[in-house]
This record gives sequence, C-alpha cells and structure tokens, in this order.
Amino acid sequence: MEPSIILALDFSKRQELDHLLSAVKDEELFVKVGMEAFYLYGPKLVDELKQRGHSVFLDLKLHDIPNTVNKAMRGLAGLGVDLINVHASGGSRMMAAAIEGLEAGTSAGEKRPMCIGVTQLTSTSEEMLRKELQISLNMKDSVVTLANLAKNSGLDGVVSSALEVPMIKDACGDEFLTVTPGIRLEGDLAGDQNRVCSPTKARALGSDYIVVGRSITASPDPLAAYVKLKTEWGMTHEIHR
Repeated sequence: MEPSIILALDFSKRQELDHLLSAVKDEELFVKVGMEAFYLYGPKLVDELKQRGHSVFLDLKLHDIPNTVNKAMRGLAGLGVDLINVHASGGSRMMAAAIEGLEAGTSAGEKRPMCIGVTQLTSTSEEMLRKELQISLNMKDSVVTLANLAKNSGLDGVVSSALEVPMIKDACGDEFLTVTPGIRLEGDLAGDQNRVCSPTKARALGSDYIVVGRSITASPDPLAAYVKLKTEWGMTHEIHR
C-alpha cells in the first residue's frame, strides 16, 4: 500500500470532493473514504476511485456482533479496497469474524484487504476516558491493551494517535501497522481533535501511515498543502500543475 500519506475525502458535497481530486489529479493517491462520503455516495465512489488507480482505505469502523460484522465484511471485500477497519473494542470474536468475512469475500487469487482496529479515537481525551467512558486505564495503557487484542485476533494493525506508536511497536512488533489520524501541519488548528501531531513528529515516532484531511482539504491551494505535507513527511516531490 503506497504512498504512506492517506488523504481523507470527508465531504458532504460531491463537487467539493471532485474539486479536491482535480487539484491533485497528477498525484498517486491513497485516499480515505469514511462514513460521510460512503453513506452519501456508496460503493460507486469506491469503484470510481479504484478506476482512477488510487488505493482506498474504507474507514467505516465496524462495531457490531460478530455475525453481523462477518457478513458485512464479506460484502465489503468485493469492493476491492486496500484497507478497512473495525473498532478493536468490539472484542476478539468480532475482530476474528471480520477477518474471516474478508477472506471469504475476497475473490480467488486476490489479496484480502488489510484490516486494522481503532484503539482510542484521536478526539478522545484522558478526561473523557476516565469520566465519561469509565475506563480505569490511562490513555497509553488502554491503547496498547487494544492493540495487543487486535494483533492476537488476527488484525494487521491499528489506528491510534502518533503519540502512542512507539508503545504499540514495542508491544506488537515493527511489522504491526500503525495508521495515525489527527495529523496537522504546523500552524493549523486542532479542531475537534485532542491528540494531534505534525507529520514530522509522526514520522519520528514511527507511524507507518498518516491520515490527513482538513490541513489539505480546507486549504485554498490543496496541491501546495499536499506537497508541503509530503515534504514534512520526508517524501521528495515535483509539482505538476
């Protein structure tokens, strides 16, 4: 799965999505299709993106009983996405069922989509973890516990903030994927995120993939913002306009 920057297509208006894709049309992209876009445009959008040659992370965060997740993954595997996710807090049986569903739904001779588990959302704060969710573990221990559970359940990696990546790698090994949202370019607002990180720091902490949305999608010049991001992440780039 390349490149290692995942561009979030979080739009409620199709023209805004098309405008962004047009602005970066000469780029080899790894894009994230989340709930907002998928619920509006459905599998057709995924097919369009694959036809354009882009890698696709289908960010639906499945969290349900094991049988339901298994059947959903059987269907989603047929879309040909490269990466998909579940909530690790759904438990080991649910995560194992997700993998079984993906394998059953993947065409013979094709590689099943990689599957990762969401640990704690980057919008979750330490205070929210304790007071609202009533979780006695601190943030880092909670994330590592869920990462270990995901690995032992057969998942390929996890979603976490970049701040927890070193501990995840220590616990689960370097080959266990870490996909980190909550990425902001220097000077950008955090918005509704609590555990944010710059691309440079995320790279230093060992993130395998970073997910970036508003720093690019809200920019008046998305291509320039994308180029800046790639530079901060450590990728060389030549601008094509």
